[in-house]
This record gives sequence, C-alpha cells and structure tokens, in this order.
Amino acid sequence: MATVVKALTLDKLRERRYNKMELILFWKEGLMMKKIRIGNSEIIASNIALGCFRMHTLTLKEAGVLIHTALEQGIDFFDHADKYGEGSCEEIFAKAANMTPDMRERIFIQSKCGIRPTSFDFSKEHILDAVDGSLKRLKTEYLDVLLLHRPDALVEPEEVAEAFTLLHSSGKVRYFGVSNQNPMQIELLNKYLNQKLIINQLQFGIMNTGMIDAGLNVNMQNSRSVDHDGSILDYCRLKDITIQAWSPFQYGFFDGVYLDNDQFPELNRQISRLSDEKGVPNTAIVAAWIARHPAKMQTIAGTTKPSRLKDLCQASSIELTRQEWYDIYLSAGNLLP
Repeated sequence: MATVVKALTLDKLRERRYNKMELILFWKEGLMMKKIRIGNSEIIASNIALGCFRMHTLTLKEAGVLIHTALEQGIDFFDHADKYGEGSCEEIFAKAANMTPDMRERIFIQSKCGIRPTSFDFSKEHILDAVDGSLKRLKTEYLDVLLLHRPDALVEPEEVAEAFTLLHSSGKVRYFGVSNQNPMQIELLNKYLNQKLIINQLQFGIMNTGMIDAGLNVNMQNSRSVDHDGSILDYCRLKDITIQAWSPFQYGFFDGVYLDNDQFPELNRQISRLSDEKGVPNTAIVAAWIARHPAKMQTIAGTTKPSRLKDLCQASSIELTRQEWYDIYLSAGNLLP
C-alpha cells in the first residue's frame, strides 16, 4: 500500500490534485506534508514553509538540493524578502529552482518589502518598485503573497491601499499580508484596503511564547500577564489571518538555538523524551508543538541543511496530545497561574 500511495503522491504533486480520502491516506502513511488554508484565501499549502533568508550563503548546487529536498518532503510554500541577502536570495532561489512555468505552478512564493538600510518604507512608490525588483529576481510574473515587513511609523494607509490595488489588478500579487504587526496597525490598514490581509508573520516558538503567556495569565499581576502585542493571537484567529512562526528554534531575538543547548536542560529532556517515544527527531517535536495549536500556524523553517529539513518535516507524521503540549510549555520555564 505504501508504494502505491507514494507513487500516487508523486504523480499528483505537480498538479496539486487530491481528494479528501487521498489526503487522509497520505497523512496516515506519513507520505505527505499536512496542508492548511492560508487565511481565508484559496491557497492550501504545506504547514511548514521554507524560509529562504540565508540562501545567499549557499552555492547554486547546494541551494538546488535544499529546494528539491523541500519539494520531495511536500513543502510547496517558500518565504522570501527583498532584504534577504539584499535580493541575492531571490536570485539564487530562481536559478537553483529552475523557474520554468511548470515549476512555478507547483509552488507558492511569498516575499516581503518595506525595510531600507536605515528606515522602514511603506510608501506607494517603494512598494511598487520593491515588487518589480522581486519579480525580476525570482523570474516570475506574480507573487502569491506580498507581506509588509516590519511596521513603518510613517505609514500612510491610503498609499498602501493604492499600491496593493495596482499590484492586484495587474496580476503581480495575488494576496497580501503583514509581518510583526499588532491588531490596531492591521485595523488601520484594513480601513483603506480593498484586499483582505491573510497573513501576519510573527516570531513564535517554544522559547518565544509572549502571545500565549498573556492569554494564560489574564487578571494576574505577574510579568507574563503583560500583553505586548494587543492580543494578536486571538485577533488573528478572529480575522482568519494565518500566523507564520518565524525563528521557531531561536530563544530571545536571535540569541541562539535552544535545542541541544545546556542552558535549557529541562526543556531538552522533555523534547528528547517525546522524540524517543514518537520515533522522530527533536526538531520535529518543535514543529509539531507549533502545529498543535488550534490557530493552525505555518512554521517557517530557515534551515539550509537538507538533512535537518527532512528531520523537521517528520512533524507531519505525529500529533502531540494536549498534555504533551503543556508539558513542553512548562519545561521551557513557563508557569501556569
């Protein structure tokens, strides 16, 4: 049965043609990445995406191996930004992926704009220029999703709306979203936008749980009760906005990875225990922990190592119980009220 299922999976991968029973069978056999709907759009993509922010550190051959490993594992969503490698990541990706029309139809491409060397810029002119630059580097006629990267204090939402309308009507961008924005910033944009925002990319992982902590410590006076993000998790769920979890393996703000780190013995013991019990690598436990949340987040995997990517993708073959999820949360040093 497994051989038949695998052949069917590979045969249909290019066309993304699956019925419900086939999807269930693939997932049970562990042969296909779990899929989620992105926002309320028509995009149904892998719940793990490949983040390409370090692709400029790879040779063309290495980048090609990484991309095709992602495709073999069922990843069909790729995250970019014009800031990554100052555009070189997008160029390398397009060359390494051999961006033919057939390849373009197999994948979803997302890019971000708005970061300049010493400022942020959500002006109409910059957004339009940035998208044209990304399209040229990626060798494609359209982006599936465009995100606004980091909030611009001088944003004029009317200009953003004009830019988005032009990009959408011209076919250059299908859907739009934001990154690192709170509910009121999104509401301000939505007042003027004709397109619904379908994504908010936020730092989230076992060691970055602020949006979880605040929701658990309501009506408390401890440090975890401080809401830094305006209930962004609940807001995104209410508005059908998919949260993309960036840097899920980092602690702090790029302070380092917590897996196999002696600074976090209890966390690593708990993850190792579950890793042994479920027969998957520790990276898969982390991705499964994120996927277990009912918000249906999409994990952005920024690894450049094909072997590590394969390990992480084994998360699709398991599902953590409620108690296992809380056990990991508590082992990271969190307390319940």
